[in-house]
Amino acid sequence: MDSAAPVPTDLLTVGEVARRTGVAVSALHFYERLGLIASSRSPGGQRRYARHVIRRVSVIQVAKRMDIPLAEVAEVFANLPQDRMPGKSDWRRISERWRGRLEARRLEIERMERELVECIGCGCVSLRSCRVLNPDDTLASDGAGPRLLPEIVPDRTQP
Repeated sequence: MDSAAPVPTDLLTVGEVARRTGVAVSALHFYERLGLIASSRSPGGQRRYARHVIRRVSVIQVAKRMDIPLAEVAEVFANLPQDRMPGKSDWRRISERWRGRLEARRLEIERMERELVECIGCGCVSLRSCRVLNPDDTLASDGAGPRLLPEIVPDRTQP
């Protein structure tokens, strides 16, 4: 049995990448179609992924948890090398690009939390001071959905 330590140039099967990342094989194929990850083919035509693809898939998963659309991940990844492990400076650029977006999201969540606590706390006893009051449905002309509390529900339609 070979007990050699893995090296960065090792190629992994799609099943190995799926097992290591916890991502479905179909999602890996989808990410590849989007250009987020790349594979080569074995002599038998099977996909093989460089070991550093595990890190890319992990970043994709974290971005999804932060509600960063895959299109934006693709934009950021476009500047990363496909043929080698991205370096520390490469990952720092990604972090800096997303820092402002994540900070804005954090502030929005905190604001919404304050508004919800106030609304739930008052129990809507006073219709004069309720912040979401919409007498005579006057906000209907502005469109569907909540008008006074901003929508922060993430788009979960992407795999």
